Amino acid sequence: MSSAPMALSARFGIGDAVRIDDRPAIGHCRSPWYLRGRVGEVVGVQGCYRDPERLAYHRPGLPARVLYKVRFSQRDLWPDYSGDAGDRLEADIYEHWLSPVMEQADA
Repeated sequence: MSSAPMALSARFGIGDAVRIDDRPAIGHCRSPWYLRGRVGEVVGVQGCYRDPERLAYHRPGLPARVLYKVRFSQRDLWPDYSGDAGDRLEADIYEHWLSPVMEQADA
């Protein structure tokens, strides 16, 4: 199978708020620990690729996974961040690590 993007069926779209799952991972994992449990915004849908977490163990990497570019505020990630309020971090995160963030209704 080539490394080119496969057919795409994305669960999230650009502008969607998503939370990175905060769950343990044994072995190879593509979601940085410092992003787990954090909320970000989808800013790109990168394509659909074989799962690198399975490929790392010489498995076929199927089912393929949708890869997103997710943007986070630096101030939300680092409690003592003293940089500009507009500073952002972007990370490529696979769909199986993402959950939707529901908007809270006004009370």
